Amino acid sequence: MTPSVPLSVYAERRARLAAQLGPGGIAIVPTAQEHLRNRDTDYLYRFDSYFHYLTGFAEPNATLVLTAEGHSTLFCQPKDLEREIWDGYRLGPAAAPAALGVHEALPCTELDARLPRLLENRQSVWYPFAVHSGLAARVEGWLQAVRGRARYGALCPAQQFDVCTPLDEMRLIKDTHELAIMRRAARISAQAHIRAMQCSARMLRAGEDVREYHLDAELLHEFRRQGSQSVAYNSIVAAGANACVLHYRADAAPIRDGDLVLIDAGCELDGYASDITRTFPAGGRFTGPQRALYELVLASQHAAVAATRPGNRFNDPHDATVAVLSQGLLDLGLLDRNKVGGVQDVIDNRAYFAFYMHRTGHWIGMDVHDCGSYVEPGDVGQPSQRRDPLSGEVILNRPSRILRPGMVLTIEPGLYVRPAEGVPEAFHHIGIRIEDDAVVTDTGCELITRDVPVEADAIEALMRA
Repeated sequence: MTPSVPLSVYAERRARLAAQLGPGGIAIVPTAQEHLRNRDTDYLYRFDSYFHYLTGFAEPNATLVLTAEGHSTLFCQPKDLEREIWDGYRLGPAAAPAALGVHEALPCTELDARLPRLLENRQSVWYPFAVHSGLAARVEGWLQAVRGRARYGALCPAQQFDVCTPLDEMRLIKDTHELAIMRRAARISAQAHIRAMQCSARMLRAGEDVREYHLDAELLHEFRRQGSQSVAYNSIVAAGANACVLHYRADAAPIRDGDLVLIDAGCELDGYASDITRTFPAGGRFTGPQRALYELVLASQHAAVAATRPGNRFNDPHDATVAVLSQGLLDLGLLDRNKVGGVQDVIDNRAYFAFYMHRTGHWIGMDVHDCGSYVEPGDVGQPSQRRDPLSGEVILNRPSRILRPGMVLTIEPGLYVRPAEGVPEAFHHIGIRIEDDAVVTDTGCELITRDVPVEADAIEALMRA
């Protein structure tokens, strides 16, 4: 895969990182390794997001070395015509500088021999901590080799830093090129959801046997038909009670008229993820209890969307969601006021947790759960203590991130009702989640995944089409 954005964008990112390495700093950023699937076949290769963010290069066995002065050296696979017959085209070191905009390229087979000399007389070395298995040991080996040249006047870097720290901050704010790719990925994923929803209703009307894997196949077909390279994560297609399993995977369970189907699926396009969840009636019409719970989840999402705006905190959409859901659980009788008290009691004691046990969103970008701290950097030293009412554990709360234009997050409230004492039977086995991807703008947020309907009436109309 060739870079889908101008080379100048990658060069600017490398320059921004170089400026943060400090005098005499050097960064080592490898890509992901290939992984064996079975015997002599590998899993579909996917590059490391940090590496690709800085290079746009998708081949395995590559490493970027960047100095504080801005000099970039790429180690990549050498040309090998015999291996290219089996595994495909390799760019090679000779072509890499012009193709990728790096200053220099060398064969990856020379990495261990070259790195000690590149590290000599550097004050600090930066590399990803706890990301690549075995990398820390390799760095130690390279540093040992530098120390072995002390008699020749070589100085060894005295400090080591996690290069993910500055890169996480850079990746948290998406540029116009990234947002353009994410919008396209969102459109493709929305069309895939529409295809799966209509397929469910069409097959049931025709009296056909419908399984979760049928809808999973429709998603994959649309993702690839429109040019995305892969799923962003394993698709969730959950019928009936399976929707109450948060990380359920599409399997072989039957889909019946009267069931709700929860689909959580998104494609990956040019290295960027999309993430959409819709819950819909398999045959095209909500029952009364299904619609009541759906409207409650949708109202909580509307509240979260309104709270997603610059200047607010990352936790504000979650708090808005919890307030609406807590009131609704009382109003619908899933929580007994005589036992749990009023809405503030439900919130304070986390009585809603039996039905809503996850957060309302996460960062999204190159990774579906993208990098970036959820704590505001300037407020890290201002923790407050609280005791969790359910576990009794003491938790340190730090002020959450201030939302700024260019941040992208999901907004995904849900309710999951399992049979339990005091829970009205009409709501048993109903699982609902509604998820959209939101770009924080100057005035609020832009939902880039709304090409697939979200209102109950609009979903029913779509499935009649």
